[in-house]
Parts: sequence; structure tokens; C-alpha cells
Amino acid sequence: MLRGLLPVLVAGSMTLASAAAHADTVNVMYAGSLVHMMEKSVGPAFEKATGSTFQGYAGGSNMLANQIRGKLRRADVFISASPNVNKSLMGDANGNWVSWYAGFAESPLLIGYNAQSRFAQSLLTQRWDKALTQPGIRLGRTDPKLDPKGAFTIQLLEQAQTQYNDPTLSQRMLGDPENPEQVMPEETLVGRLQAGQLDAGFFYSTETTDLRMPAVRLPAEFNIKASYTITVLNQAPNEAGARKFVAFLLSDAGRKIMQDAGITVTTPVISGDAAAVPADLQPVLTRTASGE
Repeated sequence: MLRGLLPVLVAGSMTLASAAAHADTVNVMYAGSLVHMMEKSVGPAFEKATGSTFQGYAGGSNMLANQIRGKLRRADVFISASPNVNKSLMGDANGNWVSWYAGFAESPLLIGYNAQSRFAQSLLTQRWDKALTQPGIRLGRTDPKLDPKGAFTIQLLEQAQTQYNDPTLSQRMLGDPENPEQVMPEETLVGRLQAGQLDAGFFYSTETTDLRMPAVRLPAEFNIKASYTITVLNQAPNEAGARKFVAFLLSDAGRKIMQDAGITVTTPVISGDAAAVPADLQPVLTRTASGE
């Protein structure tokens, strides 16, 4: 009798252990430009500091918001590269997935390039728009409909056309806004450049710094940058774990990781319903803001 019950008891204990482990997993959906930092640095450091399990999923911020709104993926934490993306998840009409979000970091748009490219020297010696409109150069960028970085790239070229009095610049450099020869998923863009399939592309400083990618900074008049935000999603399966993750990312340890990855950590600014911020995160945001 007892011998027959033993496998059942063992199986039951394994099921409970599995369920407990799953319950302590924090699912974080985050902007694809952060993939290396999140998977190689933040995630492991969070697990070591808290004992929780980090499960990340990267993608264009708009694409991730669409998946959340369409209930295609469940997550506990959402990190976007643009504050406006959060608005598409707020209110009853959008499923009320987000009540508040906090801006916490910035990363300027740069031109990253492959050091082995035959166009590398011209990127160092010519004005950026001249270098990037040479015949044969292979550029990479993200979809402006799915990712803020793709939209920022279009914005950059529109501004440059006025700045340089060159109304055909965007068409000559980018072609159509969704040119399939240039547009690719954010999470694959770095790999394509490193593999030599691209000569140059548009990236954030966190990508170029974290991966030691050579890059050219845009002139000061082009002040275009990612503004990262974080929130605990409403209906989060692991809300306690989500709060723990936010607290870690905004802690001294989390801030150092971000700074080492080329991100400018800023004073947190809460948008939306500030009263909806969990009570245990309010002092975290205040402490971080004061730098104490």
C-alpha cells in the first residue's frame, strides 16, 4: 500500500515544486534594444539578489504593447523605449493594462557600424548623411510601426532634410519608410551588423556601448533618444515579483548595471495615476530620485 503511494507522493511533491518555481518567475517584456543588458546582466543579477527567476521577452515596444493588448502574451513588467507606447495600454478601451508608468533612463540614437565594412572610414571622415547615402551601403533599421527606434529614425531624417536643406535625403537614404531591404526586427539588427550583413544601422547608445560596437554620434542639433519607462502591468500573474524586479532595477545595483551599459539613468518621473503606484515602490522611487 505504502509502496504504491510512494510514486504518487513523489510526483505530487515534484508538481508542487514546479508550481512554486513558476510562481516565483517574473516575466518581463522589454524593448529589444535592451536585450543584451537584460539577459546578460540585469536578469542574472536580479536572480542572484532575490532568488526569483527572471524570464525576459524582447521586441519592438509597439509590438509588445500590441501583444499585451491582444492577450497574446502575459507579463508582469513592461519596459518601453517610449512613454507614448504606455498610453496605448491605458484606459478601458485599451484593456486597462497600465495605470501608471515611470520614466527612468535615456539613451541617444546613434549610428553603429561594422568596423570591417568598406564604408567604415567614410563614416569617420564625412558628415553622417553623406556617408550613409553612398552607393552600395547596406543600412539596417527597425519598423517604424512596431518600434520607437524605427519611428525615431524617420524623425531624424525628416529633421535632417530641413537642417541640411535637402528635401530628397530621406528617400535617398531610407527609401520607403518600411523598405524591406532595411527594416528588420529589433532583436536581430545587432546580429546582422556583427555578421557583416549590414554596413551600418541606427541604434541606441546602450546597444553600441554594451556590445562594444563602433558608433558615430549625431550632431548636437539632433537630440533624438529613447526614453525608457517601466510599469507593473495590471492583472500581472506575479505582481509581488514584478514589484521586486522594479525595486531591483531602480536600486543602486540596478542603476550601476544600466550606467555600465551606456544608459543615462534619470530621476524617475511618474505618469498616469500616481496613486496606483504600489505602496512599496513609492519610497523606492523617492529614494532613487533623491540619490540617497
